[in-house]
Amino acid sequence: MIPSSDDNVHLTWMREAMTMAEEALACGEVPVGCVFVRDGAIIAKARNRTNQLRNASRHAELEAIDLILEDPSLTPPSSAARHPLANTTLYVTVEPCIMCASALRQLGVYQVFYGCENDKFGGCGSVLGVNECLEHPVHPSYKATGGYLRKDAVMILRQFYVTENTNAPVPRQKATRVLKTDILPKPSLEQPDT
Repeated sequence: MIPSSDDNVHLTWMREAMTMAEEALACGEVPVGCVFVRDGAIIAKARNRTNQLRNASRHAELEAIDLILEDPSLTPPSSAARHPLANTTLYVTVEPCIMCASALRQLGVYQVFYGCENDKFGGCGSVLGVNECLEHPVHPSYKATGGYLRKDAVMILRQFYVTENTNAPVPRQKATRVLKTDILPKPSLEQPDT
């Protein structure tokens, strides 16, 4: 099958997202990268920064969204309040998680292209279809299409997961723990009548 010109455009933007994923890997982050594209140009790009910032919500998509929302020139004036991502396409190496898929829906993203599916937390259909299956009072659903540079996205994730994550918390030793069997009564919020 010969790729269409649309496929070539999507692959170009997905390669930009992969560059951000490679940067994340080099920094010891789960290697997810993304770019937001509007009118044929990248308006924001980002990578995961959860380990660096010690904040589990700092996924690539939310990092890029923050860049867009901080710059008034990147938000269309006619729809700034309700649709800051109108006419904007996201290219991301891994299917957005439920949290990110919801944020994209709430901000009115036009469409999403991703590399590989997110079997544990996917918000665009792998686990929950936040993009299409759930009702939203304002924004229409967005189309999410996977499979662009899928093998590359899977391989970079595997590269990360075969290494030791030095930023992961040290597990607590459980061998010396003792099962507590005493359960104290719940204190009453009201004083009994005397």
